[in-house]
Amino acid sequence: MSITRKWSATQQRALEILIRLKRLYPDAKCTLNYETPVQLLVATILSAQCTDERVNKVTPALFSRFPDAPALAGADLEELETLVRSTGFYRNKAKNIKGACRMIGDKFQGQVPKRMELLLELPGVARKTANVVLAHAYGINQGVTVDTHVSRLSRRLGLTEHTDAVRVERDLIRLLPQEDWENWSIRLIYHGRAICNARKPLCEACALADLCPCANLPQPLMPADVDAGVVDAGVGSA
Repeated sequence: MSITRKWSATQQRALEILIRLKRLYPDAKCTLNYETPVQLLVATILSAQCTDERVNKVTPALFSRFPDAPALAGADLEELETLVRSTGFYRNKAKNIKGACRMIGDKFQGQVPKRMELLLELPGVARKTANVVLAHAYGINQGVTVDTHVSRLSRRLGLTEHTDAVRVERDLIRLLPQEDWENWSIRLIYHGRAICNARKPLCEACALADLCPCANLPQPLMPADVDAGVVDAGVGSA
């Protein structure tokens, strides 16, 4: 099969996976709690190597004390570290949040930028965080958010061979309609949590199993096996 035909077949499979994910998780949305673009930016920085559930337990007190970019930029670093400690890597996260909010005030007139290249200038912001902020704060789908769930499931589904997040994103951008880039990620994250667990994927309960080259499903019995009595082998034998 030519590379072009192989890629076309992969794209068709990706679109079918997308259709099924929409049916499975019609109400999937960003699970981080926020009210403003800067709060979403901060929550997404905190979500690195941490669950959204944990972040949502931390941000009410954080945003009550420091509700906006000027307040966060002027925050005492030790107090900021204490407030975000339970999200892990708290010293680096606190430093990045403070630095990003200072840059927002000094360079971007107090507004979280709406362009990828400008967001990437902020401390603690890589493409994953920038994609989340652009999509959910501003409705701009400029890329595909790739976290550990998205990277792992995209490989299992045969949509990429890469482990590097930027290369995974590049493959997914080529396969999926732009309007679905961000919701693809959210739905795939839901599916990873509910069905395609890293340690023990529930392939027999997976609505994507027939499209997944890694699905671990029972092999169907062939007529010759039934005739030979293989169906009863090892079951109730003396």
